[in-house]
Amino acid sequence: MTIRLKKLADQVIVITGATSGIGLTTACKAAQRGAAVVLAARNADALAEICAGIQAGGGRCATVVADVGVKEDVDRIAEVARQEFGGFDTWVNNAGIGVYATLEEMSPEDHERIFQTNYWGVVHGSLVALKELKRRGGALINIGSISSDMPSPLLGAYTATKHAVKGFTDSLRMEMLHEDAPVAITLIQPSGIDTPFGEHAKNYMDEASQVPPPVYAPEVVASAVLHAAEHPTRNRIVGGWGRGMVAAARTVPSLTDRIFTYSYYKTAKQPGRPPRDTPDNLHSAGEDGNRYGDQGHQFDHSLYNKALRNPGTTLGVIAAAGVAALGLLSRPASHLRSHRG
Repeated sequence: MTIRLKKLADQVIVITGATSGIGLTTACKAAQRGAAVVLAARNADALAEICAGIQAGGGRCATVVADVGVKEDVDRIAEVARQEFGGFDTWVNNAGIGVYATLEEMSPEDHERIFQTNYWGVVHGSLVALKELKRRGGALINIGSISSDMPSPLLGAYTATKHAVKGFTDSLRMEMLHEDAPVAITLIQPSGIDTPFGEHAKNYMDEASQVPPPVYAPEVVASAVLHAAEHPTRNRIVGGWGRGMVAAARTVPSLTDRIFTYSYYKTAKQPGRPPRDTPDNLHSAGEDGNRYGDQGHQFDHSLYNKALRNPGTTLGVIAAAGVAALGLLSRPASHLRSHRG
């Protein structure tokens, strides 16, 4: 079956984890382009403020206070979309949480909670969304990570959830192919992104946590998500550095194990800065409403993702990114400096 997706201005889009980072940025960009958005998150105040801003700009918005790890909450997201807009055309499973800790020191309760949100949240969202999308057609977009394809020390539990999300999404896509369902199923795999992830994550370390650089602006991911909402897409790694890191991990795994081990233990922390005293978002909503984190981003655009629209240049870009990523990760951490680009 040929899958046909509507133009963004004609769509209703559900976005979970919509009160910060990638989710917030995607929601605002979608509304600006004419889509009606249904925003879901745990923070009621942040949802109300964001939705009011979208509506003040002429956009269409509805909100649902929901924990994606709870099936009944996810059912309610779909119900609100039907009540407010008659259904939905794209569902984006974006909600996610993190923990900076070694796997040995992490508590079983924290380990279970991160899977409840990052994995079961995607499962609940996908299965609820398919009830609508299989009937009317549309796109299911799951946010994974480059960590879906490579190891990440100190973020081991988070990485495990993203491996699980990739396995679930790829398998679900094949089942929809077997059924000839009119649903495009996409896995988006961001590189490091300048969002409040490092601020929201629970941190077992003795210094403030951050997203290991290099990092991109969340607008780069939002553009990839909205492109997939209009154009059937199997998967998309966002950011050439991330694409290169994944390629290197597959090609020379023993070497990259050593490089990643060295670099992550250096760059997952902000040297000399004590852990933040702000609440994490592991077991309850954190402080939301911000697109960006406090470390700054290095890249506002991704030449790699632009090159994907020109297949003749894609292989060259991938090869160059792989070489560059190895070079960057092998440099001392003191040379890695984030700045607002």
